[in-house]
Parts: sequence; structure tokens; C-alpha cells
Amino acid sequence: MLTEAERNPRSRDTRSRRPRRRTSVNLLVGGVLFGIIAVVAILSLVALPFEPSDTTGGRLQPPSPEHWAGTDRLGRDLFTQLMIGARLAMLTGVGAVAIAAVLGVLVGLVAAMAGRWIDDALSSLLDIAIAFPTLLLAMLVVAWRGASLESAILAIGLAGSAVIARLTRVTATRVLAQDFVTASRTSGTGTLRLIRLHVLPNVWPTLIVPLALQFGGAVVAEASLSYVGLGSPPPNASWGRMLQEAQSTVLVAPTAAILPGLLLVATIIGINLLADGLRDVADPTGRTLR
Repeated sequence: MLTEAERNPRSRDTRSRRPRRRTSVNLLVGGVLFGIIAVVAILSLVALPFEPSDTTGGRLQPPSPEHWAGTDRLGRDLFTQLMIGARLAMLTGVGAVAIAAVLGVLVGLVAAMAGRWIDDALSSLLDIAIAFPTLLLAMLVVAWRGASLESAILAIGLAGSAVIARLTRVTATRVLAQDFVTASRTSGTGTLRLIRLHVLPNVWPTLIVPLALQFGGAVVAEASLSYVGLGSPPPNASWGRMLQEAQSTVLVAPTAAILPGLLLVATIIGINLLADGLRDVADPTGRTLR
């Protein structure tokens, strides 16, 4: 007697594709959440409802047709501040990830392709850098360069580069041990061409998900620095500083504290879902094995 799978092969194929369907949901939801924040950040470069320093809206006003999210304790439009906060969050994420990717990949490739003693030395330094708290390193950099968005991006990028360097070193070492790389070296391929043709194409897919997660970590780190006064100075509005300023008036005007927190949470959830979806696309069997 034929089983259901033998009578209808399509049902078996459909069941085998179900994990990929759940992966698509992660990508879709994460992409929508992250896309909304990115669109708001881009719109803040083109037009804002009010000037960031405009204090004519009245103190701690509730949401209204004129001020969609209300006003803060200085009379500034909260919706304008939230849009600027989205812009700073995106700039921080992109800048920190770019620094971490460039510096981390460079150090990781040097460690993988250099001699044993250089590899051991770099590996020890990477272990120390990974164990060093990100916020503490950020505070040291900000104390050295002054409180600014550029200082925060540099500090967060440097902290994240150690993780990327370690992952690049491990992956590149594994690629360099493959037979096709040995054959390429035997045929006379130079080091730079070897990296461009064989190493980087096999390393980048492994780095996509960690870099996406570091984007979310950079947004949280920037908000944390701004909360303690070490982020971007006024009139730039960071979600972290908005939370700090609103904590004294949270009972009178709760929207000033709730909205930045919700946007921060939505951004992190969107990035994490996006990274989870990217991981499952890169490794479709990963979800069924867990």
C-alpha cells in the first residue's frame, strides 16, 4: 500500500520547504521594521516638521494635530526629535559596522596568512580586546576625543572589530587549508589575488550575520552613551538622551519616554529578526537541526 508521501510527492516537498517559509517571515518582519526606521532617518535629511531648536510649542504638550507626538520639557516638537534620533541611530550603525568590517577583516586576514608568532600575538590581543567592555572603551575614546557622534562611532567600531577579526581569522584559516587554494598557490597566484579570488568570497558570507547583529549593538551602545551624556551633543537628538531627559517628567508627559524607547526596541527587534533570517538563508538546515 502506497504511503501519502508516495501518492503525493508534492506534500513531502512542501513539508521540506516549511523552514524556509518561516525564514521568509523573519526576513519580512525584520526588513519592514528596519525599513521603517531607515525611511524615517532618510526623511529627516530632507524635511523636518519643526526646527530642532524651536521651543515655541509649549512645555510638555500632549500629542495634537500640530505636534503629532507632543512636546518635551523645553517645548520642542517630539516627532522632530524622534526623526533626528533615527538618523543618528542609522549613522551610528552604518559607521560602526563599516569600521568593524574594514579593520576586523584586515587584522583577521593578517593573522591567518602571517607566520605563527604573528598569529599568536594578534590572537592574544584579540582575546584582550573582546574581553574589554565596549562601553568602557567607548568612554575612554570619548574622554580622549570629546563627546561627539564621531567619537561614539569610532569607539563602537573599534570594539566590534575584535569580534570580526577573530571570526575572519578562523574562517580564512579554514579556507586557506582547502585544496583549491593550494592549487591556486602552486599555479603562481599572488597573495593579493588569492585573497580577492578565494578568501574574501568565502569569508564574507560568514560575516554578514555578525555584522548585522553588531549594527543593533552599535545602536544600543550609542543610546547608552547619550544617556550618560557622552554621545552626540545638542541640538542633535539621540534616543538615549531623550530617555534621560524624559525620566524626570515621565508621570506628567509619558510619551516623551515611551516613544524613544519603543523606537529603540523596534529597531533592535527588526535587526535581530533580519540577522536571524539571513542566518537561516545562509544555512537552511540550521533551523531543522536546532
